[in-house]
Amino acid sequence: MIEIPESNTIAKQLSETIKGKKIVGVVTNNSPHKFAFFYGDPNEYSDILKGKVIGNTNAYGGQIEILANENSSNNEKDKNKDDTIIVLGEDTQIRYIEKNKDIPEKNQLLIRFDDYSSLVCSARMYAQLHVTLSDGYNNEYYDVAKEKPSPLSDEFDMKYFEDLLDEVRPTASVKAFLATKQRIPGLGNGTLQDILFNAKIHPKTKIKKLSKEDKERLFNSVKNTLADMIKGSGRNTEKTLFGDFGEYGLILSNKTFKDPCPLCGSKIVKESYLGGTIYFCPVCQKLDS
Repeated sequence: MIEIPESNTIAKQLSETIKGKKIVGVVTNNSPHKFAFFYGDPNEYSDILKGKVIGNTNAYGGQIEILANENSSNNEKDKNKDDTIIVLGEDTQIRYIEKNKDIPEKNQLLIRFDDYSSLVCSARMYAQLHVTLSDGYNNEYYDVAKEKPSPLSDEFDMKYFEDLLDEVRPTASVKAFLATKQRIPGLGNGTLQDILFNAKIHPKTKIKKLSKEDKERLFNSVKNTLADMIKGSGRNTEKTLFGDFGEYGLILSNKTFKDPCPLCGSKIVKESYLGGTIYFCPVCQKLDS
């Protein structure tokens, strides 16, 4: 699933790899997938994109926005209603394929460039594959992600974090606060585990039970853990633009939960909670009853 570490990593790689390339061909639904979600008619994507030049790529929460236009400028201030955007998200697998390299047979969006390289997008579970003119684009999650400050930004400070906490019911859990309702777009169940472990807070802890010190630790862990994940080119359970796994080794995941806690040696607990799986150390992340 594309979360903040992956969107930022892949957006950076795309900016360094495909910016300035001219689109010469587009193929959609080469391998139909019932959970590949397009914007409008995917059969029109070729007409919309062909001849356009790739500009900047931006990360907004867990979504990746690629700008395309008749020229290679694509500065935000130069955008107009005729600009085209490619917005990718959810569980989309995004790969850059060099000239003369094999293209994965199963894909839902294939964009070919004038240098014979390609961008290939495939659905693993759910895939957001949106291509449209920027003017009039209607996507609530995209809009929220653009409007809210990234946890990596200076605008996301302690006051902003406390204001977010104040908007939540006191009886809501920390997991519900962090990973639902798009309060922090792009922070999902995958990145949640290490954030809470580093903050030494149990996922089921109620907001009303958090002390001032707990809130400060949680705030710092959100910013620092996500920054470390991006510095490591994403999590080691997710792949980059080039098909390599990220280098940030998750502390808690489905690959590590059978290992003892790296801090105290206790057995890690795995449970289902709020529609997903949580992992925690019962000693380092004690639940206040």
